[in-house]
Amino acid sequence: MTVQRQEGNGFGRQIALIALVAAIGIGLAPAARSTTTERVVAARFSGLAIDGFDPVAYFVQNQAVLGLPDYEALEAGAVWRFHNEGNRASFLAHPEVYAPQFGGYDPIDVARGVTFAGNPNFFVVFGQRLYLFGLEAHRDAFAADPEHFLPEARARWPQLEQSLPQ
Repeated sequence: MTVQRQEGNGFGRQIALIALVAAIGIGLAPAARSTTTERVVAARFSGLAIDGFDPVAYFVQNQAVLGLPDYEALEAGAVWRFHNEGNRASFLAHPEVYAPQFGGYDPIDVARGVTFAGNPNFFVVFGQRLYLFGLEAHRDAFAADPEHFLPEARARWPQLEQSLPQ
């Protein structure tokens, strides 16, 4: 088609509109990930805590393992998935042990006074507690010296937690 024909049938305007919507969507996607506003990090549309990964598997298998829809539980306003019934039962008996600390927010960011959702693939189990990190570099820094970050994160968490909607 010639440019005149494209302009005449609105094709050029449609492409411009699509490009504008895509640009806006790309610009907002990182912001949406970083501004999670729940006390427990959960996927906005599914309600799945820690993106559906099994929190008990971090302790048992020392790796991130996706949970299955057959083994779900509702706890702290989020849906948690588990790899098997034993993990589900362990979590329900002691959610304070198996749920990620600081609601799944990155402890290094919590120590700085901000909430940034942790990535279930960047984790550390330290002192029989699970910590998730938004960045691999944060995980590595925390793993090298957890006691450097934990006192400040623990001090700031209550106020940050209160500022998040339930």
